[in-house]
Amino acid sequence: MSAVPDGSDEFYVGYLPRAPACLARFVSRRAALLLALVGAVAVLVVCEHGLRPAARFEYGSPVELSGTVVLRPYPHLIVPRPGRTGTLSPVSSYPLVAPWKHGAEGLVADFDGQGVRLSATLAYRDGVVVAEVEPGSVRREAGAATSPPAAVSLGERTLVGEIVDSKCFFGVMNPGELKPHRACAVRCISGGIPPVLCVRDAAGRASYFLLVSAAGEPVNQAVLDFVAEPVEITGEIERRGDDLVLRADPATYRRLE
Repeated sequence: MSAVPDGSDEFYVGYLPRAPACLARFVSRRAALLLALVGAVAVLVVCEHGLRPAARFEYGSPVELSGTVVLRPYPHLIVPRPGRTGTLSPVSSYPLVAPWKHGAEGLVADFDGQGVRLSATLAYRDGVVVAEVEPGSVRREAGAATSPPAAVSLGERTLVGEIVDSKCFFGVMNPGELKPHRACAVRCISGGIPPVLCVRDAAGRASYFLLVSAAGEPVNQAVLDFVAEPVEITGEIERRGDDLVLRADPATYRRLE
């Protein structure tokens, strides 16, 4: 016996070919409502996915790169950009990292200042490209080494943002930021991944500043307590090609509530 909203009682056995008319209408309406609800949830999921940053990691598709290794303050590969003139930097600077949660210093330490060819998997976001070096793939390449861009001071400023690890944030994980990612980011930075300050303007547009000490040295271990939290940093900003560097003593960083 099945009860329907109009008060009629209709008897229906599952093996009968057709349900009574009133019961059939009741079930059809509920099924349509359920389908509409499923469709709405699907649209919401797609819209939420569209709000995620356009970050990508080309897992399983390594590429060959040629350039010059610069070891300090963090390992980078300097790659010439033929034809770039005017205000555009004549070179690209790719931060180098190792697989898993490790920096690339151990893979490229013997090649500082030398031209190399290597195999790497790329991650990128907002025009920043990070190269995960395949162990054992780095080899010297004949030809003149490319000099890194000269540092140009932009003066002292106070910036507010979030410290992120430059591997996960720029594409290896999405999203690779905020407190849900804190434990992972701390392990990456403590393992040698370069720390970066992400600063957003009122419209949500991000600028990225590589963090170094006032003397220009790596600050990995000194910034771990500030990762994935709002932080205020006052220091000197330098432009090196397309990259921005923030020189400041981590002892002066200020956590914001």
